[in-house]
Amino acid sequence: MKRLPLILCATVLGAAALAPNAFALDFKSVGASPSIMYDAPSEKGRRVYVAPRGMPVEVVLTYGEWSKVRDAAGTLSWIQSKALTPKRMLVVSATNARIFNAADEGSPVVFTADKNVLLEMIESPNNGWVKVRHRDGQTGFARIADVWGG
Repeated sequence: MKRLPLILCATVLGAAALAPNAFALDFKSVGASPSIMYDAPSEKGRRVYVAPRGMPVEVVLTYGEWSKVRDAAGTLSWIQSKALTPKRMLVVSATNARIFNAADEGSPVVFTADKNVLLEMIESPNNGWVKVRHRDGQTGFARIADVWGG
């Protein structure tokens, strides 16, 4: 069997990495109840922390009934896949995010949200803005740079 030169392998792998949607992010949220995060894909693993209901996570890898996820702080851990929901939640990453009436900084501010407040994403991001809903029902547009999880 012939082996490819290392440089050719690296080139092929690099091209694959640059393919469209090769790095599509898969965001989900912790479901209806808080869930234990583990350091390995097993209940026998070390418990790292308890993720609150609604916390957004980026799914990095799925292994059987487990998902390896990254949280807003960048921490990698494992969670049972059944504990995740496709409902998209965002966490405010800015010190104090202003939520506007329209996707325009010139529009009126509907409300502000402090860092770490959860917001539901009700429309996909568009041109640097995302439509969100606070748990009290208020809706508006947040700058995508002010939130994480979308």
